[in-house]
Amino acid sequence: MKKKDRQEKILNLIETNEIETQKDLMDRLLEDGFDVTQATISRDIRELKLNKVALNDGRQKYVAYSKKEGDESNKRYYRILREGLVSMDMAQNILVIKTMSGMAMAVAAAIDKMQWMEVVGTIAGDDTVMCAIRSVADTKRVMDKIRKVLVQ
Repeated sequence: MKKKDRQEKILNLIETNEIETQKDLMDRLLEDGFDVTQATISRDIRELKLNKVALNDGRQKYVAYSKKEGDESNKRYYRILREGLVSMDMAQNILVIKTMSGMAMAVAAAIDKMQWMEVVGTIAGDDTVMCAIRSVADTKRVMDKIRKVLVQ
């Protein structure tokens, strides 16, 4: 089966199920007749820009960001920041954000998608995001923007 078909199936699966791991996703695809390996799943997740979000019971699931821009998309990104962010601190023009375990990639992706002019880029680990900011003053502005998101 074609890559496009497989990726459409992945999007359908994560939209209709709580897919927690790459293995869960691979098993579901194999059940549906797709011949996949873990490496293929990993590439598809990267290409589709899937992220994990926390569920109410502490588990996580894969989600895809909507391609549409605007208020609805920003609300999703704000929710990810509110759910994932634990703390933040600055070191000159570097903003270090601590997140819930496993949420750093989702938080970094949300910050990237908001396209704040002050942010040059983000790097995410498991529970830490480092944001390269243009200047110290811009770092303070980004921290203020994030604080406003947290209280919305």
